[in-house]
Formats: sequence, structure tokens, C-alpha cells
Amino acid sequence: MTKSLLISGTHSGCGKTSLTLGLLASLARRGFRCAPFKTGPDFIDPGLHALACGRISHNLDSWMLPEAANREIFERYSAGADVAVVEGAMGLFDGASATNEKGSAAHMAKMLGIPVLLVLDASGMARSAAALASGFARFDPELTLAGVVCNRSGGPGHREMLREAIEDAGISVLGCLPKASDLAMPSRHLGLVTAQDLDARPGWMERLADWVEAGVDVDALLASLPDTGGIAPQPEGEARPRVRLGVARDRAFCFAYAENLRLLESAGAELVFFSPLADQGLPADLDGLYLPGGYPELHAGTLSANAAMLQDIRNFCASGRPVYAECGGFMALMESVRDAQGREWPMAGVFPCRAAMGQRFAALGYREARFTADTPLGPAGTTARGHEFHYSSLEAAPDAPAVYALSGRKGIIEAQEGFLSGNTLASYVHLHFASNPDIAGFFVAAMACGRKARP
Repeated sequence: MTKSLLISGTHSGCGKTSLTLGLLASLARRGFRCAPFKTGPDFIDPGLHALACGRISHNLDSWMLPEAANREIFERYSAGADVAVVEGAMGLFDGASATNEKGSAAHMAKMLGIPVLLVLDASGMARSAAALASGFARFDPELTLAGVVCNRSGGPGHREMLREAIEDAGISVLGCLPKASDLAMPSRHLGLVTAQDLDARPGWMERLADWVEAGVDVDALLASLPDTGGIAPQPEGEARPRVRLGVARDRAFCFAYAENLRLLESAGAELVFFSPLADQGLPADLDGLYLPGGYPELHAGTLSANAAMLQDIRNFCASGRPVYAECGGFMALMESVRDAQGREWPMAGVFPCRAAMGQRFAALGYREARFTADTPLGPAGTTARGHEFHYSSLEAAPDAPAVYALSGRKGIIEAQEGFLSGNTLASYVHLHFASNPDIAGFFVAAMACGRKARP
């Protein structure tokens, strides 16, 4: 059986990611097998989870994915683990709506039947912290609160007052973490820096683990958790690869859901990873390309200078073989990208359009896409869910068919999206393939069809 908990907070920025990473690192160095997860559409935190404990982290989301898919992902990847740790997004009750729980960490905790560890920013508070904790504990009677960790606490006197106040309200205090400005998470647009860019901070994860162990009784926390591990799904028969799919993966292209990749493999794709930044050309004998999102704008100079790679990508798209590009991958297929300093960098030029970085979000939110024409990911009428999260915007829509009819939490979104050029589909929307697992099969079938047609 597996010990399981969900770590959430009173609000974004209260320290839940630091606690999650420090706890995962602490458990890993004690020899525990950890299964990390993240609620919401975030790509960055799962990468940091993997850095902390050495295990791939998987996204769970009650808006993007049906309940059965969330349960299957959780059970599949927590099977055989000693501890499953789910990090929530935003505040505990924040999600897709202001009036219901859809998409929230609280909804996921109830769906999976696991308790919540609430992180509370206690700076500048004493008894008021008890009022805040009490409100969260009583807001949803169906939610199980394991206890509270007070972050950014002061000296011994402050910690004593916090414990007395919160425990007097009938809520367990499972730890008090001191202020630690030297452990602050580095960030930039779109959120925290990625795991790939934390290489320059050696020992940082170890210091986070030390910080957690100094403020939280990890053994007592584990002992307080019920065994909630489910039954592992039946193992799948090993799929015989039918096609070779090139997947971009480096510092510029690192936003791909792990479950998308698993579903593609399960459908019969051999994943061949390559770096558009460092490699001088595409891998040989590919049947399709997957260009995920990431931070191409931060590496635009290097990407633009790799003329051989951009030419290979341009030729591949022109060949008619299936290509799927999302957000940063879409930007790489445009004529150029203008970075935050106003410098313009030529890209592959598959789509006749340009992107320019802005100072704030150009789009942010959940999306459902209905295909209005046949695409490499499925025929007209296919639907899938995902999200948008980017600072760049198109200076003008490309002269290419827009094949996504979009809707969000408030209904129809009047925007041109999902651009199709030959057999290349590109969009700012990140789709989660588990929202419609047929997508992976359609993509592999499109690649297989192209392979048969090749001389």
C-alpha cells in the first residue's frame, strides 16, 4: 500500500512548491520510492518534482481530464511507490470556476480519497493564523485535512504561538518552517525556472530537504497518513513500434505532458528525442514530428542560428508527413519571433506569421478544441481539452485554415486557432491527450499511413 497526501496552500506564493520539493528530496534520500503528481496544467513543477526525487511527475486535472482518467493516472504511477505526493495548484479551492470546485486541488483530493496538508504563510500573524486555518478546514466538510504547515514563521516564540492558536482550534500543526530567503525559488515569465535551468544551483535541492526536515517531523507526518494506494492497472502488452516520431526536447522545448508521450508509445510510436538547439538536423527515418512548447523566446538566437535544423524542419513539414506543434513549437514554425528586447529572430517559416513577446499574458486559461476539419490528430468533430499560457502573440493570423473551434470556462471563444498547413497542425493550445486518448491513435495512424505511401 502507498501513503498518499496532497499538498496545497492558502494561495499562490505561500511556499507549497518549496515544501513539496523539499519533502520529495527528503523522502528520496531516505530511500523511499516517491510518486509525484501536480494538479492543473502546469509543466514546470512536474519537472522540478522529477529533479527532487528522480521519478517522473504526472499531471492530474479535473477540468481537462475525466474522473476515470485521473484515477487511472494516479493508480498507474503510484503503484509500487511508498509515498504518493500530489502538489496542488494555486490555493486549495481555486480552479476553473469561482462558484464550483472543478479543476481545484480540493476536488482532486476528494476524487482520489487522499488527505490535504495545508501550507499557510504565517508571516505577520499569530492567532489570526488559526482563523485562516479554521476557514479552510471547515469550508468543505467532505475534505479531509491532515494538518497545517506554517511557512515563513519567526523565532521560537512565534512558532509557539502559532501552534497554540491553531491546535486550540482543533487543527494539527505538522510543522513550522522558518523564513529562508536564500532558498527562494527563482522565477521568470510563465512561472518558476525549469528543472533544466536549475543546473547552475548545485546543492539547492539538498538545502530544501534540510529546511523541511528542520521544520517538519517527516516521520510523524508519514505515520499520520492512511494507506490509500489503489490497485495498479493491468499491465499493457508491449506495443510493437509501427512508426518513428521525432520529439523535440531541450531547454527551449520542455513542455510536454508525460502522459501524452506514454499514450503515443502505447499506440505504437517509437519516440526519438532530439534537440532543435544543439543537433544539426532531424533524426533519420522519421514518420512524424512533435514540437512541444517551452521557452524558444529565451533561446531564439541559438535556435535561429541553427539554420540546418530549421531547414530540416521546414523540409519535413513540406514532405506531407504529420507534424503537431503547440505553443513554443508553433512559434518555431513561424517566420520569426520578436523577443522581449525587441530583437527579431528568423524561424522555420512554415507558417507565414510572426510572434512578438509581450509584458503580460496574451492568453491564459482552460480550452476545449473541436476540430472543424480533418487533422493529423483526428477527423473533423474530434474534441480535446487543454490550456493556453503564453506571453507572445501573433502580429497577424497566418494565411492558413484555422481548424479549432474553441471554448473555455465561459463558453465559446471567438479566436482563430489550430492552424493547418498541409499535414502540419500548430496551435498555441497545449492539448492533454488523456482528455481524448483516441488522439494518440489517430496521430500514429496518420504517421503509419504516410510511411506506407513513402517510396
